[in-house]
Amino acid sequence: MAPRRRLPPAGSRTDLPPLKIVRKIALLQSAYYASATALILFTTLVYGTSFSLDLVLNWNALRGDTTVGWMLGLVWMLNSGIGVIYLLLFVSRSKLIPDFALTIHFLHLIITVFYTRSVPSNWLWWGLQCASAALMTFLGIWACQWRELQPITFGGSVSNNSTGRSAQPQAEGADESFSLSRGRGRGRNMPDAGDAYEMTSMKSTGDQAV
Repeated sequence: MAPRRRLPPAGSRTDLPPLKIVRKIALLQSAYYASATALILFTTLVYGTSFSLDLVLNWNALRGDTTVGWMLGLVWMLNSGIGVIYLLLFVSRSKLIPDFALTIHFLHLIITVFYTRSVPSNWLWWGLQCASAALMTFLGIWACQWRELQPITFGGSVSNNSTGRSAQPQAEGADESFSLSRGRGRGRNMPDAGDAYEMTSMKSTGDQAV
């Protein structure tokens, strides 16, 4: 009889299934290119040059001896800062940020190689990719950890809950003092108290015996 296979823990089965990972990667990559295209298009319109897909996918456009090359480098770094927002929205877990950030840049490398049919040989392009990946990783981890450490409130604000807790002991103390004073008042002032009748009957019995 073959031994039974042990099922993995429930968290690893339902945390991020393969299809969900592929969907997240596709969304992140599409958003990454969409924001980069919008930023480069806006920059070329302001600068007065024509827009082309080579500015997005061609590594030859990133050159250190031209103004357009440095401008594209700054635009790509700005796009990496925007990519942190995408990581926070689609991933939202700090321990998964490095994997998704490196995957985005690895896929960008593959797409660039297929588009240009050559491996990038520009050191500025490689340096930009390393800086962009580092920026997205560290800022993404910081943003997700900051979001994870935020307090969670259920059905109201924290101030209301703390006010309710502080007011509850006072209300209990007030009820206790009120009940004690009421109990003392019953024995002392009310003529129909049970203890008063018993003491009166004992005194009358003692007088008759004497």
